[in-house]
This record gives sequence, structure tokens and C-alpha cells, in this order.
Amino acid sequence: MPQVLDRFRSSTLGWLLGTLAGWGTCFLFVAGLVGSFYFLAQGTLVGAAWVAPLLLAVALVVLVLKWFENLGIAYEITDDRLILHKGIVQKSIDEIELYRVKDVRIDFSIINQLADIGTISITSSDETTRDAPLVIRNVARARIRRERLRELVNTARLSRGVREIDMVQEGLGEPPSG
Repeated sequence: MPQVLDRFRSSTLGWLLGTLAGWGTCFLFVAGLVGSFYFLAQGTLVGAAWVAPLLLAVALVVLVLKWFENLGIAYEITDDRLILHKGIVQKSIDEIELYRVKDVRIDFSIINQLADIGTISITSSDETTRDAPLVIRNVARARIRRERLRELVNTARLSRGVREIDMVQEGLGEPPSG
């Protein structure tokens, strides 16, 4: 069995600190917490006092749902494969052979950069990504992971003697001349 070089999940903490949705969830949590303490200190449990605990509950539900979503998929990188472990109750395992990877892209906003997270998109000729790229969101140390993945892709291609060839047909869709 190949040695696992890296194993990771999307980062819930990175999502909280590095996205507007995460910041909004933090704001709801703080507003709910402060409001709850305020109304408890006042001894007032009438009128709009129910809004603060509701904000707190909504923030906690969003956080727990995001955590379960991130818990539901793990990524492993070996010398020659990217392995996706999906599911909590019903599990499935999918693999992308690294020599089949065509492109590894990274996207990150200014907020993502503050939290050192990014979104890695992988395009390959594998069935897993034939219709759409594999998108891994909220990846901690995304730049380092992307570079390591690119190195492993090149190494896997060299060891198998595989070369990437782009086929471009000139004049496709142009009216015939003459």
C-alpha cells in the first residue's frame, strides 16, 4: 500500500476566519451571546429578548453543519494518487491517478489570504473530474499543498512515461474560404 504523504480536510476554522460567511456566523454568535447576557442581566425575558438566543442558536447550527460537511470528506495524497474518502455513515472512496491530472489551480480572496486558506481546483482526464473539476474549498496551507501536488503530478508522469498533449484544431467553426 502506498505511503500517505498528506492527509487533510477542508478547514472549519479556516472557513470561520477566512470567508464572509464565516465572519457572518461569528457576528451572529457574538451578537446572540452579548444580547443573551444583556437580557439576562436586565431580568427581561419579554418583547424582543427571544431574538438574542435565536441568533446564538442559528450561529451554532451553521457552525455544526459546516463542521459535519467538512468531516464528511477527507483527502489523502500518495506518490501516485489523490484519494477522496467521502461520507460519515455510508462511506465511499474515489481516486484520481496523479499522472492524469491536467491542471491544479488555486483561488483565494483577500480574506482567505488572512486565514491562510484557499480553494484548490483539480482538472484531470479521470472519470472523477471529467464533467467538472474537483473543487476543494477552505484548504489550510493551500499554496504549499498545491505546489507539492504539482511536483507529485510531474513525478508520476515521468515515472510512467506520460506526456500531456493538447490537441487544437485550427479554423474550427470558421466558414470555408473560397
